[in-house]
Amino acid sequence: MEIICNSEPRQVAEGISLEKYILDLDLNPNTVVAEYNGQIVRREDYADYIMEEGAILELIRFVGGG
Repeated sequence: MEIICNSEPRQVAEGISLEKYILDLDLNPNTVVAEYNGQIVRREDYADYIMEEGAILELIRFVGGG
């Protein structure tokens, strides 16, 4: 099925959770802020959000440096 992630169409497995999708991108869920269909998702809820066809996802990754 298709979603939009950071303004680009992406194919994802049906029934995939937000958490699994983030992990599949080789991102650490603790360093990512997710907006799903216009709503900020709390990190502890990532596993509960099941992706839906046409969902709009924005992922913002925080990195530290010095």
